[in-house]
Parts: sequence; structure tokens; C-alpha cells
Amino acid sequence: MTMTQQALPEEQPHILVVDDDDRLREALRRYLSQNGFIVSAAADAAAARRMLASLNFDLMVLDVRMPGESGLELTRSLRADGGLPILLLTANGQPDDRIAGLEAGADDYLPKPFEPRELVLRITSILRRLPKPAAAAAEVRLGRWVFDAEREELRSGEETVRLTSGEASLLRTLAAQPGVVFTREDLGRAGIDSNARAIDVQVTRLRRKIETDPRQPRYLQTVRGEGYVLRPD
Repeated sequence: MTMTQQALPEEQPHILVVDDDDRLREALRRYLSQNGFIVSAAADAAAARRMLASLNFDLMVLDVRMPGESGLELTRSLRADGGLPILLLTANGQPDDRIAGLEAGADDYLPKPFEPRELVLRITSILRRLPKPAAAAAEVRLGRWVFDAEREELRSGEETVRLTSGEASLLRTLAAQPGVVFTREDLGRAGIDSNARAIDVQVTRLRRKIETDPRQPRYLQTVRGEGYVLRPD
């Protein structure tokens, strides 16, 4: 199978594929290797944890349904500790399953069966959004937090909070035009998932990170019947 190569970072990204289906895991390992990635593979969450303890990865492709610790459980655990981007794979493509994956902290969600080329495109999209070294960067202040739009980084002094690619994309889009209300259609045109529930999940997670009281948001506000607006300091 051949495809047009996508633009990737200068160094080959290291991907960890975790799936209990031997044939699919090997097929993904071969395909991703042929398309510019270094690929390691694990058959379950326990094996993945051992590899994560000894190797550095840029992204994990993770099956939701596995024996033992599920993909969702592993995602929640890893997200509580920080930073590895996670793309979930599942045989269930219903909206509730996608929302569950986002709520667990996944960066993206791909239902099976899928075209391998779409997987490559989604991985590449996530990697492009990761914080990159930069010189000067536009910053937006949100109370004690500062959002660096170039690095897609949220920090307060020495403390830094990792944003998922979806959260970073949403916050960057809103921060580009503070005070402007974005409808879901506007967000869709900006490349953000325009599904209402998916956006609500991203907004809820962002508020937990930037707001003193997420139930009464000061910065990321809902304009009833219209959309969302960012009102920085």
C-alpha cells in the first residue's frame, strides 16, 4: 500500500502501538514504519507500561478494548501523570464512545475499521500541534495562567499544564480573537470538531485548567444561543 508522504517533524517520531489483535498490531507496525515513523508495539496495557518506563515515545495509538486494563483506563492513568499524546482505536464508533475517549484525556479517537492513511493523517495532525521550541510567542493572560499560543503551552510560573491537541487548538483559536464569539460552525471551519458534545467536553476540560471556579467561568464563557468567547485579562 502506498500513499503520499505527509510532512513530519525533522526527527522520526516514535509511535507506540498497543492492540491485543496480533494481525492488526503487526499491520499497523509495518504501515506506520513505511510512512516515516519509528514504531514499537505492545499487546496489552501491562506491556505498554513496561515500554513506557524504558523508552521515550512521541505518541501512542491505543486500542480501547483489551483484556486486563482497558485503553480508557490506561489513558486516564497516563493523563493524570502528564503528557504523552494518545490516539484511541475502537470498534465502537458511536458518539458516546467518542465522548468517553475525550473525557478520559485522549487527543483523538478513530473508530474501526479505518483506512490506514487516515490514521497517518490523524497522527501527523496531533504531532504538528505539540509544543515546539520557539523564539518570541504571543501570550494571553488568564488570571494566574499564561497561554503561549505559539508553543500551545499553559503555564503559571514554573508550573506547566499539558493541553491535549484538541484543547490547545480550541484555546489557540479563541485566543487569536479575544472577545469575539465563535459559533460551532466557526470552530468547525477553523479545523476543530464541530460536534456539539465534543466541543462541550473540550470546553469543560479547559475550564478545569484555567478557571478558579469552572462552574462560574471568568475567562472561557458561553454566550447562550451563540457559542463561546475568550475574555482574557
